[in-house]
Amino acid sequence: MSIWQARSKRKVTGGRLKQARKKLKRELGRESTFTTIGEISKKKVRCLGGNQKVKLMKTDYSNIQTKEGFKKAKILSVVDNPANRHFVRRNIITKGAIINTEAGKARVTSRPGQDGVINAVLIE
Repeated sequence: MSIWQARSKRKVTGGRLKQARKKLKRELGRESTFTTIGEISKKKVRCLGGNQKVKLMKTDYSNIQTKEGFKKAKILSVVDNPANRHFVRRNIITKGAIINTEAGKARVTSRPGQDGVINAVLIE
């Protein structure tokens, strides 16, 4: 089964829409990348137009922005994740997640499944 990212099968009123054409290759999506804490591992994926995305599968470190500038800090755990409350116990990092690092707590500002890196802003 593939993930299809196209127009809804229903009208705003709730009625069904008749499909005028088949699914197109460019409308297909992919499975989510659940970035976790561990030894660094990345995956390159070809995108539309021959471009590449770097998916971050696992990582140990994050780039933290402080008042002095950026520094690299080791990730200890995930404290909170507004995307899904179950991601906290599985240590899954997504954009907006609050992570506990050696420098303190930080909020993730990048999309690790698409950018291939974890950038965060110190909140303490």
